[in-house]
Amino acid sequence: MTADQTGARVQEALDRLTGSGAQEAGEALVRELMAFYDEGLTALVKAVPARDLAPLLDAPAVAGLLVLHELHPEDVGARIDRALTTLAGSEIEFVGFQPDSGTLTLRRAASGCGCGSGATDVEDTIACHAPEVTEIVWRTAPALLQIGTRPPTSAEAR
Repeated sequence: MTADQTGARVQEALDRLTGSGAQEAGEALVRELMAFYDEGLTALVKAVPARDLAPLLDAPAVAGLLVLHELHPEDVGARIDRALTTLAGSEIEFVGFQPDSGTLTLRRAASGCGCGSGATDVEDTIACHAPEVTEIVWRTAPALLQIGTRPPTSAEAR
């Protein structure tokens, strides 16, 4: 379960609460729960040494909660790198991130077996670790030239 998935389910539940102040009551409930979780998570993050917290940052639910509550100890660049690292077997290279627009540019290797992570996997993983990314632009790495031996000269061909 990711923070995005949970947020979507909460929003769906709030959308079903219509009429006679029910939606306002639902939103107030969410705010109270968020404040409660924020207080508890803040105390937890302060109590856990950084070296013990680091391995937990790979777990999508933990990363999503810490980002949601602005408690994640890493900056957005480190979180993007962490997300790309978790995509085992993929040949994806970070090209750049524009914080003003939220655009992340990635490069996928031109070669490969095609069994790496799909675009949806990458988008879901990035959304969990770095919700600041609003768009992913893909670039394809140029194909490598195969360099072989030169053709024989006329003197060598004889």
